[in-house]
Amino acid sequence: MFGYITVNQPEMKFKEFDVYRSFYCGLCHSLRERYGNIGRITLSYDMTFLAMVLTGLYETETRHLKARCLAHPFKKHKAVVNEFSGYAADMNIILSYEKCLDDWKDERKLSGGIGSLLMRGKNRNCRKQYNEKIEFILEKMGQIHTVEKINDLTIDLAAGYFGEIMGEIFVYRRDEWEEDLRKMGFYLGKFIYLMDAYEDIEEDIHTGNYNPFKVLYAEEKFEETVHEILTMMMAECCRAFERLPVVENIDIIRNILYSGVFAKYDIISRKRREKNVGSL
Repeated sequence: MFGYITVNQPEMKFKEFDVYRSFYCGLCHSLRERYGNIGRITLSYDMTFLAMVLTGLYETETRHLKARCLAHPFKKHKAVVNEFSGYAADMNIILSYEKCLDDWKDERKLSGGIGSLLMRGKNRNCRKQYNEKIEFILEKMGQIHTVEKINDLTIDLAAGYFGEIMGEIFVYRRDEWEEDLRKMGFYLGKFIYLMDAYEDIEEDIHTGNYNPFKVLYAEEKFEETVHEILTMMMAECCRAFERLPVVENIDIIRNILYSGVFAKYDIISRKRREKNVGSL
């Protein structure tokens, strides 16, 4: 359910992409520092975006490192490391653990079972520091499971619960920016959940798994309606973001919010159209 919040690289300057990659590498570095190489497996674009937003919003001491990694063993890459890359790493572990556990419980996916076992101890360490957030996440995950179990296909219902999870994660401090950060995370979370449903619709219909788009998929205007829904989610997310006094890396963040998030959608939509044409 992760990996949709990324950049539209063709629309970026080379220098901007280097900055973005430095945040990505910084999150990877923080995951390794805190959780070892197992933690690095959970690396995601979504939490990279969170680290970048929080770094732009709050003043903090930042280290600019150059380091090699398993993915790039022969060349050092720049890495931005600060308290927000650390926070994003913690949230990444929490979400990844719950996703693995969910995959194992719901579908008996071996990868989910192994992943949850590998990360159990690391998640336990997170609980010591973020117990309130984790309890909130577990409550909302339980509500999502209930919706899926009773097969309630109300499009906003389960997506809204996941939006609340992301809203809580985006709130780093209880301060004057809390409301807008929570709204931003809420609509971004709904977008992520619905994008995941959009990508998996054919497979979920085939397997019988829950998907809120099952009824809509049978309608002629499925693609158009989904695009409108996703656009509305991101419009509300962007509205909340633009109220925040973020200046640093603003062009990169806007690239992600206004076009990057739809990069995966465009790929999925194009493949689906080509498949449908080929089947005629």
